[in-house]
Amino acid sequence: MTLQTILGIPDFRVLTDGSPERVISRIFCCDLLSIAMSRASAGCVWVTVMGNRNTLAVASLTDTACIVLAEGVSLDEGTLNKASEEGIAVLATDLPVFDAALKIYQAGVI
Repeated sequence: MTLQTILGIPDFRVLTDGSPERVISRIFCCDLLSIAMSRASAGCVWVTVMGNRNTLAVASLTDTACIVLAEGVSLDEGTLNKASEEGIAVLATDLPVFDAALKIYQAGVI
């Protein structure tokens, strides 16, 4: 499945669309950046409540395809611009982390 599927989930707001044709490898949920650095796999959808520039740095380092910010978290405009430059999709939702991951799973992403 591709990122395009996630971009169309009704409960998610697209903040940057990344590369919609990118293949998604798995869903990864984590709020500890050091764990995400060592365990997030390339092409994953990372669901988190960590909405800061370091989140984007970890996503870039791990080649994350998409960040889904849960619980109403967002990124500042400068960080969103950087995500767009790096081709990282960023979505936001008011759903809790588990519910957001479940929506992605139910959409048939993996």
